Amino acid sequence: MGQRYEAFHRRSIGDREGFWAEQAKLIDWHKPFGQVLDYSRPPFARWFIGGQTNLCHNAIDRHLATQAEKPALIYVSTETGEERVYTFAELQREVVTMAAILGSQGVGRGDRVLIYMPMVPQAVFAMLACARIGAIHSVVFGGFASNSLAARIDDATPKVIVSADAGSRGGKAIAYKPLLDEAIRLASHNPARVLMVNRGLAPMDVVAGRDLDYETLRAKYRDADVPVVWLESNEISYTLYTSGTTGQPKGVQRDVGGYAVALAASMRHIFCGNAGETYFSTSDIGWVVGHSYIVYAPLIAGMATILYEGTPIRPDAGILWQLVEKYQVSLMFSAPTAIRVLKKQDPALLTKYDTSSLRSLFLAGEPLDEPTARWITEGLGRPVIDNYWQTESGWPILGLANGVEQMSTKLGSPGVPMYGYDLHLLHEQTGEEVGANEKGVVAIMPPLPPGCMQTVWGDDERFVETYFTTIPGKMAYSTFDWGIRDDDGYYFILGRTDDVINVAGHRLGTREIEESVSHHASVAECAVIGVADSLKGQVAMAFVVLKDAAAAADPAEAARLEREILAVVDRQLGAVARPVRAHFVTALPKTRSGKVLRRAIQAVCEHRDPGDLTTIEDVAALDGVRKAVVGSDG
Repeated sequence: MGQRYEAFHRRSIGDREGFWAEQAKLIDWHKPFGQVLDYSRPPFARWFIGGQTNLCHNAIDRHLATQAEKPALIYVSTETGEERVYTFAELQREVVTMAAILGSQGVGRGDRVLIYMPMVPQAVFAMLACARIGAIHSVVFGGFASNSLAARIDDATPKVIVSADAGSRGGKAIAYKPLLDEAIRLASHNPARVLMVNRGLAPMDVVAGRDLDYETLRAKYRDADVPVVWLESNEISYTLYTSGTTGQPKGVQRDVGGYAVALAASMRHIFCGNAGETYFSTSDIGWVVGHSYIVYAPLIAGMATILYEGTPIRPDAGILWQLVEKYQVSLMFSAPTAIRVLKKQDPALLTKYDTSSLRSLFLAGEPLDEPTARWITEGLGRPVIDNYWQTESGWPILGLANGVEQMSTKLGSPGVPMYGYDLHLLHEQTGEEVGANEKGVVAIMPPLPPGCMQTVWGDDERFVETYFTTIPGKMAYSTFDWGIRDDDGYYFILGRTDDVINVAGHRLGTREIEESVSHHASVAECAVIGVADSLKGQVAMAFVVLKDAAAAADPAEAARLEREILAVVDRQLGAVARPVRAHFVTALPKTRSGKVLRRAIQAVCEHRDPGDLTTIEDVAALDGVRKAVVGSDG
């Protein structure tokens, strides 16, 4: 950690009010705040008390004087072949029109609007329209099954739901309307209206008196004028549901002012984005990265942002780099999963297009293993910067603040604590700080900085109970992730504290073993889970996707590769960490956002029902796991 950044970080903790008062100058305030921080009710933090601002104003309206005709939203769908560039002026017109439509249905300040949409411009219009009029949006990942959607409808109790006939993935239409109709049938709460965007991808039944056609209303309110509603900084901007280890999904609740300031500061200090440039995040608006770094942060910074509907490999594995070249992308944000998918494709596609406009590729969402980091860094020839954060934090907890001081990357590490985060590694049983190169729980001492969750929607008690009571003797926010810190202050994330394998009393993080397995040259990606064992309590089991799938077809070659892979773990972590088997599969079961469904794999290995699979991308991948396990049992 450099001296300049160290001083910057130290001040953000030691003089929170002075530090964040300065960062607050990065956004427009309609009315100045009277107090920077109210921490009179720990662990609840309120930021910029009394100040009035608006996310939509900061994302769009304030740029109109200087950037009205510059690109703001670039929509690309390789699914339907559509491409459309909206200038800031055009984006404002669409957002105001959407705000008028919502207002015509009685939606106002504090009302909830649930957005169940594919990656289409109308989804962004709806988010920004809610922000404009002070309504609270809750985006549910498109394609969530009816039961999951119903639970969110009942929790958010929306006045209006905005949806579409269908999304599309891999050239195949995914009908949303039947899922939505069934969810509304299952839910106790009934929304007054459902606003439907008809893309013409799938037939849909219209419920008379409830369902509204977006295009009809858009024509009606095309020339409407809907002014910005100025909101007190701590009013609610949105809720976003995140799964817990048990129970109902938690509605992460975000404020207005603190979030706007945090995002504006992150674009300056972490992402180094400038007005007039182009930002490309490959995430989905159903996830926090899509909220923060597709919609709000790039626009707040005056950048154009790409909204991409498609996969990283269609029409071919060069599509992302083709878009970088076409739209002169300066900054890109993706996930290690996407890069591991590309790792199995023709590496020549990495250099087929001119990516010289790209200053940095940021990766987050899950730990970035060293082999993948090295492969993409060398193949792309551009700086690759890891970062680590959560739905709850809203912006990076660990990263490199290159906007403050140029910092060196370390393969396998997401970096150092970002300003505002009083980060510690604590012993899970004593709560004491652990030393350098010792494993501990990554924890944040409150107050949480601006932009982090305020509470769990409708459940302050759950907020405190879930996040602030698990570390003995301390009121500390637990990330539920293991980490270590090296002598230079760089952190390494070792996996979830609730994804721990206990082998004969030895507690092993699955992430550590996965990292080791990935070092074998033949491995494209892998997942390691703990499986019940009558002798040792649990044993580790690996599921491996090979770069050359054909190698696993030859039993002798497969046996040789398995021995080699297990030997790598033996060498790097010791025999105690060595998986009992390395099963070869063609794909790992994942959610549509790219997270590996480890608990489902574990259930299959233990011959249990894998439970709710509503978020699974490809059921055949879990069948592949089942065949591999049954084959070895036989």
